[in-house]
Amino acid sequence: MTHANDRFTSDVIQASLVAAADEMFAVLKKTAMSPIIYEVLDVGTGITDAHGELVSSGAGIPTFVGVLDKAVKRILELHGPEGIRDGDLFVTNDPQYGGVTHLNDVVIALPVFAEGALVAWTASIAHWNDVGGKTPGSMAVDVTEIFQEGLRLPAVRLFRDGEPIRSVFDIIEANSRLPDFVRGDLWAQVVASRRAETRIRQLVESYGLAAYRGALAALFDEGEARGRKGLAELPKGTFTITEEQDDAALWQAAITISEDRFTVDLRGNPEQRSAPYNTSRDGAVIAAQMVFKALTDPTLFANAGSFRALEVITEPGTIFHATGNAPHGYYFETRIRLYDMLWQCLARAMPDRLPAGNFASICGTVIAGTHPDTGRRFTMVEPQMGGWGASSERDGLDAMYSACHGETFNCPVEICESRYGIDVAYKRPNETEEGRGRHSGGKGLSLVYRPRGRVVLSAGFSRNRQPVWSLQGGGLGGTNGLTVRRKGGVSEDYAFVSGLVIEAGDEIVIRTANGGGYHPQNAS
Repeated sequence: MTHANDRFTSDVIQASLVAAADEMFAVLKKTAMSPIIYEVLDVGTGITDAHGELVSSGAGIPTFVGVLDKAVKRILELHGPEGIRDGDLFVTNDPQYGGVTHLNDVVIALPVFAEGALVAWTASIAHWNDVGGKTPGSMAVDVTEIFQEGLRLPAVRLFRDGEPIRSVFDIIEANSRLPDFVRGDLWAQVVASRRAETRIRQLVESYGLAAYRGALAALFDEGEARGRKGLAELPKGTFTITEEQDDAALWQAAITISEDRFTVDLRGNPEQRSAPYNTSRDGAVIAAQMVFKALTDPTLFANAGSFRALEVITEPGTIFHATGNAPHGYYFETRIRLYDMLWQCLARAMPDRLPAGNFASICGTVIAGTHPDTGRRFTMVEPQMGGWGASSERDGLDAMYSACHGETFNCPVEICESRYGIDVAYKRPNETEEGRGRHSGGKGLSLVYRPRGRVVLSAGFSRNRQPVWSLQGGGLGGTNGLTVRRKGGVSEDYAFVSGLVIEAGDEIVIRTANGGGYHPQNAS
């Protein structure tokens, strides 16, 4: 059946593609094995066109959605359009092969065929608890090459002709300390992609391929129009920033806003490191996309057209465009700090429009061990919440996830205590004076974990030395940090650590920063 490519038909097709991406997300949430997926929602789902251009996305982490189109384009580049067949399904996690992030974040991408043509890809990304490497949870800080971080999956086929390639499944499971969780989460992603594949095929069957492609073209054009409309309302000029980091390194950026272009120039930044604090160029692009979207069209509507006016310039071999075998385990701290720096650059120029700084760290906490009651191995992966910045109109929000995290949630205390055998002594907002102002920054979090058995800790807390920035003279928001209180009374402070043994009776004390304040509290 074919239909004229009228506005009504286009709207129905477009809305159906959004619904299909949402359905992927719901399937993944309901069927995954790991709490980091079904409770925290550390995932992203999306649909692209045949060429890897983003069409629609489900809920979850916005920066994860930004990975999916880039992963599909890399798969197409590696295998060629002629090498993609109906019944294929690909898996990747390596930043050099479309993975973009770190090895724990695994992308599943399925090409969708209808009327004999490749018409779409359905893709998801999810954090897997363990993919091998030096330390349980696969997030070591004492690595110098990506080889030490775990299993690399270089955009390989997982299915051929609709059938699983068992040897690939075996390799994946053999390289994880938690093979049953890896198996369950992998199949959850596969099922999610297949559900959306069915919906897309039904759309093409109902409305015809010409109408389907016309609807996508109209969708991209609308995304571009919305982005350019927002761009036109921004102040024009070049805005620069240089910011000192916790390790005393200086980062810099220049943002040039013209009538038809939003350019982010990241040249001149430090060289990539032989440590897990690099991000790929795609990761830097995603940080810029987040800022551009928030400024030009802060709605749920996002597709490839939304970013046509954005240009990102990076320099190969730097921390924002790592190449070769550079490790990426804590890429997210580099990317969120980049996002925060770009935000600060523009907030200084537009203080009435943008809020002050937030705690700007994932504060990822990984605790691995054996459950003291069941004897079953576990890995708890928990991002932490912190304070958001105040604005010219209101106080900041308390105990939120980082601005890059989107629609995610903390793992309930009950899950932590039952699934992992880790008692939570308390989890409460900070009651400190940082971030005060006429409008005060939101409160960070105070949290204490008490493992009932021997565990191994890995964690990454940036903004541990440089406090959260404020606006218009408001109070600085404080810093993030982690302390281990040994049962003998000794305390040890950490920012980045891995492979640290915690004994029963020790306490892991977490504190996240308040948001920055806006304007002095007693000023007129």
